[in-house]
Amino acid sequence: MLHPNQFEVNEAWIAFQLNEAPIHTDRDGAFNCIALMDAASCFIFDMVMVPTGKSEPSSSEARRLLKKGWEAKRQYPKTLFLPAGRFQRVLPAEAERQGIDVVPVHESKLQVFVGEAQQGFKEHLQRGGEK
Repeated sequence: MLHPNQFEVNEAWIAFQLNEAPIHTDRDGAFNCIALMDAASCFIFDMVMVPTGKSEPSSSEARRLLKKGWEAKRQYPKTLFLPAGRFQRVLPAEAERQGIDVVPVHESKLQVFVGEAQQGFKEHLQRGGEK
């Protein structure tokens, strides 16, 4: 079983969908929020909004996510964990271009890392984004 204490900071990152249900906007339609997180610290580097009609971030969005992660420590991790069956083309290609090993993992095994962030995001949306 994967756990944050198995990793050093910046050893592995995780790309995941932050929202449970699509985020609807009046002007631009529905989106999913894709985030990039450090596996050891569970720090979220950045996130991008991807239209629900697309299965993953675009090349430029994937590069931006990885660049934001790189800016935190000025290096890329050894490994990028992705939920199995998700983000299968663009994000893995961009990661591999940077020398990052891409490892698909069943989403349930990522919950220990991403569950709190997903719950917090859900609560934030339910409050209407108010602070």
